[in-house]
Formats: sequence, structure tokens, C-alpha cells
Amino acid sequence: MQIPLHTQSSAEAYIAGREWRDVGLLACPLHPSGGCSFARHGSYARVTPQGLRIARWYCPQGHRTFSLLPDFLAARLPGMLTSVEAAAAAVKLAGSMEAAADALRGFEVTLPSALRWLRRRVRALQAAIAAVSQLVPQTSVAVLARRSALRIDPGQGHVLLGLRRSLAPRVLQRLPAPLGFSSSRDSPTLVRRPPTGHGA
Repeated sequence: MQIPLHTQSSAEAYIAGREWRDVGLLACPLHPSGGCSFARHGSYARVTPQGLRIARWYCPQGHRTFSLLPDFLAARLPGMLTSVEAAAAAVKLAGSMEAAADALRGFEVTLPSALRWLRRRVRALQAAIAAVSQLVPQTSVAVLARRSALRIDPGQGHVLLGLRRSLAPRVLQRLPAPLGFSSSRDSPTLVRRPPTGHGA
């Protein structure tokens, strides 16, 4: 299970300071009153950005691991939240999904593969913005989300990062990835069952 780690550090500072060594969970999320054998369970590497590790804990009684994911990282997608925004901005600038996918792909990637990669990110962003508006409709956060939905420009700022840092952990657990930590099948509009498995 992924848990948000609210941090003002950039990815570069987090890696340089090896900040995953100093973060902590005070109690087991499954047993907040104690009584279990909750303990630190090392850390694991993310592919991107290179050199970054995620701190992890384990509850043997609950058979569950817990990972503290820094604000700047996308959940359930490789890389950073800013890369998801950049993908959405590329669609806007290119005028179509196909043109954006063609511009973003490398030489070794086919256009259909690039389209699947891009559609996954754009749909995830749309679902996250819609879910914020549904879960916290009266807040300034939701207003920001509605204004920014797929109108993200490269120079506009880091909308997803601002949302991640603004929202309470209990809200983030109900939002779909990459902003929140629920899978798309468990998002507020399509709730079918509680999230399972541990963070990636």
C-alpha cells in the first residue's frame, strides 16, 4: 500500500540527501494502537528518477507492506507527476493525440505503442482531476483542478504536484493514480472493492 510522503524536497534533493533513510511511519496503518510486529522493511528503487529509493514497512499480522511515496512521484506509473502533466501539455500543443505521440516517441517505439503510453497518462490525469472535483467540490483545490483539467501548459506550473501536496492523505487514498493511490477500478466513481496489494 502506498502512503503519501508530503515533502517540499525536489527529486534531486531527495536523492542527494538520501532522504528515504530518515522518513518514518509512527504506527502501523492497520493497527494504529499497536500490538503488531510492524517494522521497517528496507527500501526499493524506482526506475526513474535514477538513484531514488522508496522507504518501506511491513506488518506481518496484516500481511501488508507500506511504502512512503514522495509527493513528486507518480503513483502506479513510472516517473514523476510532472511527466504526466508534460504528456497532457504535449497533446494540447500538438493538436491531436496521434501528433503528440509521434513527437514524443523514440526511434525504437512504434506509433501504436506511443499512443497507448500517451492515452494511459492523459486518461489517468482526466480521472484524477474529475475525482478531486467529486471528492472535495467546495475547496479551492477542486477549483484549481477543474481549471487545469487538460489545459496544462508547460509554463503553467506543477498542478498535480500542488494538488498532491494540498490534499489530505485520506483523500489521496481514494483518488486514482497517478495523483492518488487508488487503482482506477477503485476510484470514487467506480468503487467496487477496497485496494489490495502493496505499492510499486
